[in-house]
Amino acid sequence: MKILTVGDVVSQPGLQTVEHVLRRVKKQVGADFTIVNGENASGVGITPKQADAIFDAGADVITLGNHTYRKQNIVTYLEDNRYIIRPANLAPQSPGEGFGIYESSSGWRVLVFELIGRCDMQYGPDNPFLRADRILREQEGRYDVAVCEIHASATSEKLAMGFYLDGRVSAVYGTHTHVPTADARVNPEGTGYITDLGMTGPKWSVLGVRKEQSIAMFRGDLTSRFEPAEGVCVLQGAVFDIDESTGKCRGVQRIEEEYVPGK
Repeated sequence: MKILTVGDVVSQPGLQTVEHVLRRVKKQVGADFTIVNGENASGVGITPKQADAIFDAGADVITLGNHTYRKQNIVTYLEDNRYIIRPANLAPQSPGEGFGIYESSSGWRVLVFELIGRCDMQYGPDNPFLRADRILREQEGRYDVAVCEIHASATSEKLAMGFYLDGRVSAVYGTHTHVPTADARVNPEGTGYITDLGMTGPKWSVLGVRKEQSIAMFRGDLTSRFEPAEGVCVLQGAVFDIDESTGKCRGVQRIEEEYVPGK
């Protein structure tokens, strides 16, 4: 079984990239199940229309993050659609769900859960490690494969989660920082891991933003509202190859596919 995971979709260029590239990538890698992080589809946040576009492009599940509720019209959508999930360790009264069990194209029951980190995320969600324990304990016997996304700033927190869940889930991967890491691997107990998938959006940018604006901000100049960069885009992510007999990961492959708008 192959699970394709796609990094944060950034603004309209990211949405266009998903719409034009995702199905081709799914076919190339033989993906049985596809998870896309969509929390930056509006720059910050996501609208129902944008979520529908990502599903129409081929996503089985959409994950979110620290910008989950930046677009208020997503709240009802989160309550009505079980295929879009927010971090599970947000406050329990938060709209939406933090995990779900879904059927892959090959018939496997896939538990997908998302956690948000606590290091430098500017607010205090519940402990993600203890929340992971609770989800796995409560859902035991209901799934064949478990996949964890950790949406976090600190590489150390993501690495620690990868080792904490090693042998307990099939894959752990990180999102949020928009820069792909070079540590795609299988951990010692059989869990596939990568610290960050990267992003889906403008290639020649700073995290999807026009590079001139980002440079100006770091210089201390006055800047206007951030705008997405133009030009060549990329879809970045990773494919986890899961052994059907054991549920352990056999290999992890980074994905980066270019898209030139208008071509």
